[in-house]
Amino acid sequence: MNLTLTQRLSLVFSVLLLACCGASAWLQIRSSDLHEKEVVQSLSKNLADHIAHRTTLMDASGLRPDAVRQLFGQLMMVNPSVEVYLLDNQGRIEGDDAPAGHLKRERVDLAPIRRFIAGDALPILGDDPRSVDGKKVFSAAPLQTNGQPPSGYIYVVLLGEEHDALAARVAASSVLRTTLWSMALVAALGLLAGLTAFGLITRPLRRLTDAMRRFDADGAPDVQPSVPRSAPAGQRDEIAVLETTFAQMARRIGDQWRALTRQDQQRRELIANISHDLRTPLTSLHGYLETLSLKADSLGEPERSRYLAIALAQSVKVGRLAQTLFELARLEHGNVQLALEPFSLVDLVQDVFQKFELPAEARHIRLRAGIAPRLPNVCADLGMIERVLTNLLDNAIRHTPAEGAIDVDLAYKDGKVEVSVSDTGPGIPAAQREGLFERPFGASGAHRGGGLGLLIVQRMLQLHHSQIRLLDRDGPGTTFRFELPTADQASAAGARL
Repeated sequence: MNLTLTQRLSLVFSVLLLACCGASAWLQIRSSDLHEKEVVQSLSKNLADHIAHRTTLMDASGLRPDAVRQLFGQLMMVNPSVEVYLLDNQGRIEGDDAPAGHLKRERVDLAPIRRFIAGDALPILGDDPRSVDGKKVFSAAPLQTNGQPPSGYIYVVLLGEEHDALAARVAASSVLRTTLWSMALVAALGLLAGLTAFGLITRPLRRLTDAMRRFDADGAPDVQPSVPRSAPAGQRDEIAVLETTFAQMARRIGDQWRALTRQDQQRRELIANISHDLRTPLTSLHGYLETLSLKADSLGEPERSRYLAIALAQSVKVGRLAQTLFELARLEHGNVQLALEPFSLVDLVQDVFQKFELPAEARHIRLRAGIAPRLPNVCADLGMIERVLTNLLDNAIRHTPAEGAIDVDLAYKDGKVEVSVSDTGPGIPAAQREGLFERPFGASGAHRGGGLGLLIVQRMLQLHHSQIRLLDRDGPGTTFRFELPTADQASAAGARL
């Protein structure tokens, strides 16, 4: 059957409720019947013994059949619900006052009679002579004369045929119908309450199911599940916890999906970046080589040398750009393993200054280092940090005018070495600050960001769990800052792990 969970729960609950009501009604009727039998048998326990001790039933020759029949008739007239029988020692019926054809047995089992006489717990059911297999409560007593062994038993069925006929009529009366209707009303109210409770209990589950149907991995606000972002402390409702967990999972999936979308967009932009960055030097290289090829005989030696020098410079630029793109691809795809080692950042800064000494002198730019006293060693990948400083200084030299200055300051702060690279250039426009560490060109070719050099710097520092930051300055110029852990701090962290 194609039923919802609420419908299946309601159906199972209805069946169980009806079964419980039926079992309760049967147990109630059964208990009431047993209680009635126990009460009747307890009240009439000595009836058979009283009859057995009447002296008029026996004379010197034994029982008097006429007296027995007369007494049985009188008793049954006084109390129509009782039936009196005279049994011999084997349980055969020797005397009764039953109408012709009403007796269905010739013998009664004596085991229940002996239990009754022995005083076992009531109620005790014995054979009903007027039924083939029926059982009735009874009273019984032995017939004895002058201390002799019992010659038979008085057997009194306390709830006979008259009682059964009256009970059958009462069963069809308005009292029983009222009782049954009351039980049916209680069952209906219980069913209504149960169905309402199931509806209330499964409402969060239905809401969660609806949210899952409408879930969109793009994370559009109008289709996300409207549930709390986190479960309240001590929450014990499993459905509410499941609902909250799904909402958290949906948000994570949405974030991951959007991240994948951005990565795909960045991949497309990377292709555009490569095309854009390679177009100018390749075009220039091709143009000068083509000129040399077409005008080889007419060009003089000075022009030929100048064209070759320009073509060589453009080929070096293409090679450097290709190497940069390859390095960026390795950094972004996690194919780089850090080789952490302790080293002096002061020595590294001096080495990088030597590398840029000639370009700086050519542009009359001063390189200055501000180093705090007793600066501790850092723990990092020496090659990567050298590349970071190289990119930052190269970028600073290209954007610093003649007679300007570039400062590299090293300071110890909060267990880390803080590195600041400042220049006296024009600074970075506000429009480019937001995407400064993104790829420099979008798919449309519009310029943005700060170049591949800054992007490589950011990726390398991220591998060191550090971030490159652009600091705000009052005047012109630019300042970048990042931190590196000291060697002692890295050793302590490794010892804790």
